[in-house]
Amino acid sequence: MVRNTSNAPEGTPTWLDLGIPDIERARRFYGGLFGWEFHDVGPEGGHYRLCLKDGQQVAGVIRNDEPDADYWWQMYFATDDCDGTLKRVTDAGGTVVAPADDVLEQGRMAVVKDPTGAQFGLWQGRAHIGSAIVNEHGSLLWNELHTARGEQAREFYRAVFGLQAEPVAEAPGFVVLRRPDGRSIGGIQDDPRAARSTWVTYFAVDDVDAALRAVRDGGGSQVSEPLDTPWGRWATVRDPFGTEFRVMTPAPEPEG
Repeated sequence: MVRNTSNAPEGTPTWLDLGIPDIERARRFYGGLFGWEFHDVGPEGGHYRLCLKDGQQVAGVIRNDEPDADYWWQMYFATDDCDGTLKRVTDAGGTVVAPADDVLEQGRMAVVKDPTGAQFGLWQGRAHIGSAIVNEHGSLLWNELHTARGEQAREFYRAVFGLQAEPVAEAPGFVVLRRPDGRSIGGIQDDPRAARSTWVTYFAVDDVDAALRAVRDGGGSQVSEPLDTPWGRWATVRDPFGTEFRVMTPAPEPEG
């Protein structure tokens, strides 16, 4: 488990949020699944809800009433300079969805798409550092990009964040992304069958099977059977709005 008290290094997934049409239903579902409580930041922040675990911020939820909206957990990469990173995004072939803008005194953000079409955010933290808890039950564990254009994606994230791609022998077509300091921060799955490119979010849970029961009890659905891997046990689920994500119990750290 990790408790964060300062901004994450550049190129690290640092925050995630979700826009959905029914805040109360989301509160019941994610509260039952992860034990989250919702905190309304007030009208000056557009009634954005901070999702709290043990009183610490782990994610965000905002109301989205757009008809036929597509719901997904949007991941934000940490950056020390939002405007500078935004320029590297466009120089590397990405596109701007929402230009850089200050979010009160909390930080500066932008939303972009990489050249494969996968959307993500940039977050330059000030008062808001991002997720205060990661890698434990009910918090962000892992992110990976699923795309049919893996080579193009690998080059883009290298150019923008300096992330190096390391092949994984046990997983053909998969690479781990590492920061310049060697820390793994996510991965890219090259899948020719992928209809579109998207970042997939994994949440840590203590027990995948118990989490699947909580998903179903809360009105969500189970997309896949649990899968045991060398890295842990995981399954794909959807919340009541159709938002797809994964729950995973990581394998124990090797002793010594």
